[in-house]
Amino acid sequence: MLVSRDWLTDYVDLGMPTDELTDRLAMSGLNHEGTEMVGDDPSIDLEVTSNRGDCLGHIGVAREISVLWEQKLQIPEAEPTVLAESVSNRVRVTIDCPDLCPRYTARLVRGVKVGPSPDWMIRRLMVAGIESVNNIVDVTNYVMLECGQPLHAFDFAKLAGGQIVVRNARQGETLEAIDHRSYPLTESMCVIADSKSAVAIAGVMGGAATEISGETTDVLIEVAEFQQISARNTARQLKLHSPSSYRFERGVDSHNVDWASRRCADLMVQVAGGELYAGVVDEGRPPQPLAQIELRYSQIDRLIGINIPTDEIERILGGLGCSVVASDKTSITVVAPSWRRDLTREVDLIEEVTRVYGYDKIPEDAAVPMSPSAKRNEDRVLAVVRNVLTASGFFEVITASAVVERWSTVVSPWTDEEAIQIGTAMLKGSHCLRRTLIPSLMGIRSFNERQGNQAVSVFETAHVYLPRGSELPKEQRNVGMLCDASFEQLKGVVESIIELLHIGTDIRTESYENAFFEAGRSATLYLGEQLLGFIGIVAAKPAKVVGVRSAIAIAELDLDVLQTHCTLVPRHVAHSTQPAITQDVNMIVDESVSWASIRDAATSVAGETLDGIEYRETYRDVKQDGEGKKRILFTITMRAEDRTLTMDEANAVRDRSVANIESTLGGKHVQ
Repeated sequence: MLVSRDWLTDYVDLGMPTDELTDRLAMSGLNHEGTEMVGDDPSIDLEVTSNRGDCLGHIGVAREISVLWEQKLQIPEAEPTVLAESVSNRVRVTIDCPDLCPRYTARLVRGVKVGPSPDWMIRRLMVAGIESVNNIVDVTNYVMLECGQPLHAFDFAKLAGGQIVVRNARQGETLEAIDHRSYPLTESMCVIADSKSAVAIAGVMGGAATEISGETTDVLIEVAEFQQISARNTARQLKLHSPSSYRFERGVDSHNVDWASRRCADLMVQVAGGELYAGVVDEGRPPQPLAQIELRYSQIDRLIGINIPTDEIERILGGLGCSVVASDKTSITVVAPSWRRDLTREVDLIEEVTRVYGYDKIPEDAAVPMSPSAKRNEDRVLAVVRNVLTASGFFEVITASAVVERWSTVVSPWTDEEAIQIGTAMLKGSHCLRRTLIPSLMGIRSFNERQGNQAVSVFETAHVYLPRGSELPKEQRNVGMLCDASFEQLKGVVESIIELLHIGTDIRTESYENAFFEAGRSATLYLGEQLLGFIGIVAAKPAKVVGVRSAIAIAELDLDVLQTHCTLVPRHVAHSTQPAITQDVNMIVDESVSWASIRDAATSVAGETLDGIEYRETYRDVKQDGEGKKRILFTITMRAEDRTLTMDEANAVRDRSVANIESTLGGKHVQ
């Protein structure tokens, strides 16, 4: 926002040097980008944040100065002389899209003489970065730069039927703007039209067909409110940004619409002659009542760490335009000004008081009451889970909590109860609250496969909804994982989660037979006696139901169970300085014997010198070992805490483990 110092003197006394002015404005929130002399008038470039649309006009900046230097703010009167005839006899306004244009006002000036603007107006516009066009257009730009409210002037004789219709653009409609380029419009855009066609793009730019020319004698003055998002989307879609769209995107003061209209009409008559019809055509909703906000003085001390005198608080808020409703020794209640849409809460008022009072007045050692806080245990567990999975190459996804019925029925490992049906589908056909995360993850995998992304590993942490008859469902927070790795690799990821959560209880696995999984390639996971989750390789037929073409491994864990067993306070564990002895063991067992049972049989008799047992591989040879047999190769690691183990001691540990496997599981040791 380029600001003329000379222009500011119309509203507030500027007794300070320009450097002091810009420094103080910067400290209060209007950052100073630079100052350049235009003639003998400093042009001050201020950075205005998106929430401060009130400072996109000279009056708004002058108001900031008046509060900072405790000066009186002088706003020009806007009481133009009018004819006896009412404007409503000549102009009709219809708003067909009130959601895009809440309010539209029109005034009419007749008998103007279009020509050059006065030198003082040309100079001020030039300092503010606007080139002079003619006295009519210059007045609309001048008032916009004065108060921040965009305006537009139509050649009234070129408006078919003397009518203004605010409506959505029609599909295929085009408009030639005043930059003499043609723009294709869409039905989502708001336009200003006469009785025949569109004549302006609402909030963005006027049309060439009704622009002011040397032959113009009657001028219709438009001052309106346009919906912020609509103005922004239109400007972006058309790549047509203007000073007007810039201001409408940030919001205008609905209570200032009439003043801007009267001010424009008054200046127009002054610089271009003519006469103003009485009254105004004002369509749409009236300005909305403003909310009251209470500011407790104790909150300033709590949040900022300093005590600001109550009379100073009241002065600052009053200078910013707040109307005091009530005040006592403990608080003040005000109505925020209409031009400050960003003031809605107590903390907003605290920020205003503090920035005007001066951040530099807050001592570096100001004591701000603070209370210690910590992450919830569930968040800490979740952080570990996320770190392990992302480090393992998984991408986190977020999916809808409702799925289509054919996905819901493909698998439900947590419950056999029917899925809960919802009345309104979140997505097309999605009426079932999911009982597991697996189908949602498979849907993500299917989508990526169709896009050519074949090896995508994904995970999600979210609630599943397990029905409980007439009671409310159990909302269980799970983590689901899907990848194209092997069963063993995915199990390794799960074990990494267990290890980093310092869970002392080992994972116990049980065979899990379900048509969703390939036979013999799925398991139920337990921590102690609590069900932790499921892991397995998805069978081809159910994968096809969800649209997955490749082989995938899935796992789903209950995060609450992980939280129950984890140790979140790091503990020091001393590492033995004694060397370890490792021995490989090759056992022939029946096909039905699981690795978990072999591990348990080996560890139960190994003794305290057992340091670990690790699975290596499974090998099958029907000719050598017989039908229904398999070989399990694993490694036993032994270590003593206080000495170096002898080979005889290590062999004794191995022999005890082998003997127990042979006696309890019918295994045979292969030397």
